[in-house]
Amino acid sequence: MKRTLKEYDTIALKPEVLAAPIDFERVFGRQGSVHIEIGSGKGTFLFQQARVYPDVDFLGIEWASKYYRHAVDRLGRWGLTNVRIIRADAAAFLRDHVPADSVGGFHIYFPDPWPKKRHHKRRFVQKDNVAMLIERLKPGGTIQLATDHEGYFEQMQEVTSAFRRELEEIAFVRPAGATEGERTGTNYERKYIRDRRTIRVLAFRKRSAGPKP
Repeated sequence: MKRTLKEYDTIALKPEVLAAPIDFERVFGRQGSVHIEIGSGKGTFLFQQARVYPDVDFLGIEWASKYYRHAVDRLGRWGLTNVRIIRADAAAFLRDHVPADSVGGFHIYFPDPWPKKRHHKRRFVQKDNVAMLIERLKPGGTIQLATDHEGYFEQMQEVTSAFRRELEEIAFVRPAGATEGERTGTNYERKYIRDRRTIRVLAFRKRSAGPKP
């Protein structure tokens, strides 16, 4: 028998009732480092990270309704207090709600590669979006990327290379849910490993602003 998915108001954020800009201290009820996952799927990354790092607050953004509902149910059943998820277009939500210098880290694991050339403009990792991520990161904040798609990986490299003054490339830090042989520990990665696809990752740190002249 298929289990009914529950909606947990303590987990699910509604964009229509959020302030612009969002007050993370009000959302989580405390001051703390906030990490945002773009494209949360069924919440595997959020679930593992929130359990292992209770002092960090996690916000997931997911557009697909069926995945969003699964994630809300999963996270809510565990009673996690340091995680929230919102159903929204990621670029629009970041632009309209997330203030500058407010995020400790962004995680973008296996975003839709939009493989047809005419659809490449729909990929999230574009110059304007990366500039927006950098603006919203705190100095020292990080961006972590993972994909199984060679062409999208090459685009990620090309786009991020234009921001070398703002971003320092660093070693990719495996999330808490990653087991031996995995880079991210997400459901997508496990599927792609079974399909013998190559997993490619990138990680960057926002450079601190230099002294004013």
